[in-house]
Amino acid sequence: MKFSISKEALLEGLQKVQHVVSTRTTLPILSNVLLVAKNGRLTFTTTDLDVGITGSVEAKIEREGATTLPAKRLVNIVRELPASEVEITVDAKNIASIQSGPSFFKIIGLGQDDFPPLPDFEGAKEFRMPQQLLRDGLKKTSYAISTDETRYVLNGIYTSFRDGKLTLVATDGRRLAMVENDLDFPATHETDVIVPTKAVQELQRLLGEAGEVLIRLSDSQISFSIGEHLLISKLIEGNYPNYRQVIPGDSTERVELPRESTLDTVRRVSLLSSDKSNSVKLVFGENVVEVTANSPDVGEARETMEVAYGGKAMQIAFNPEFLMAPLRNLESETVYLDLIDEMSPGVVRIDGSFLYVIMPMRVTG
Repeated sequence: MKFSISKEALLEGLQKVQHVVSTRTTLPILSNVLLVAKNGRLTFTTTDLDVGITGSVEAKIEREGATTLPAKRLVNIVRELPASEVEITVDAKNIASIQSGPSFFKIIGLGQDDFPPLPDFEGAKEFRMPQQLLRDGLKKTSYAISTDETRYVLNGIYTSFRDGKLTLVATDGRRLAMVENDLDFPATHETDVIVPTKAVQELQRLLGEAGEVLIRLSDSQISFSIGEHLLISKLIEGNYPNYRQVIPGDSTERVELPRESTLDTVRRVSLLSSDKSNSVKLVFGENVVEVTANSPDVGEARETMEVAYGGKAMQIAFNPEFLMAPLRNLESETVYLDLIDEMSPGVVRIDGSFLYVIMPMRVTG
């Protein structure tokens, strides 16, 4: 196997697949990237047996072939190469010689035969959608995925294809983010799956502003085709909780908030929320909200904001990080905070299909 390629193309190809590589693996070959040189392209594949990713770039192939090389080490070498042109030769024993300008490296690989093949999706259900739609939906929800491994069904995004809609939901039990969009697909394709966190993270790296994504679904796996890349993941098995029952009914008050300045205010005030109380209090009056944090062992912070509010005087406390998360990931200039009372969950909404339920904290002081 012998090929030459630009350093930039080689590095970009490797970086798109390197995050899947398992760092704690009992199978050495899972630390490697599978390289296949064929038909004028170099294809990269990595897997940790749960998630697999493949992509390809153009290369000048002198001798076709395949091998697997240590992924992290290869990335580190390529990143430091002094010249733009790279020539790689792999011998029959899977030893790769890398030449770039005055630099020469030799690294030992493993044969391709033991590299686990990616699953086949023949006969799977197919869905197509704009990349931008999925990218936007994941950005608005993925921060609410639970990291508690004892509740493994919450360690991913609930993805529902029903009633001509794609619904994405993430929750950790203390907050819930949901996005719903219209999508054309046959009624026979209706289904619900849970896509694990690692696949969601890789997907967010691959999705762009333009073009389509093709999703294929089998009983236990999902694949995403995005341009030159294919991402495959096992699905999380189990029943997702009934998320609709935690969405509060009609609110009694609605506050219209400027998103960016609310985010800035909460961030400043939260500097004085203590690890123990870890809350900021919002006190609403006529067209004004006072945001405060008070911890006896640290001190206090207070900031007033003008807002569009004409309801009754009211106060409610939230975890500041949970309140800031949607504000950070939305793009709308205005958000709405719907409230019932200080003990009921608040709901953040925008003009569009998004809602975020946040549990209140006990108001102190």
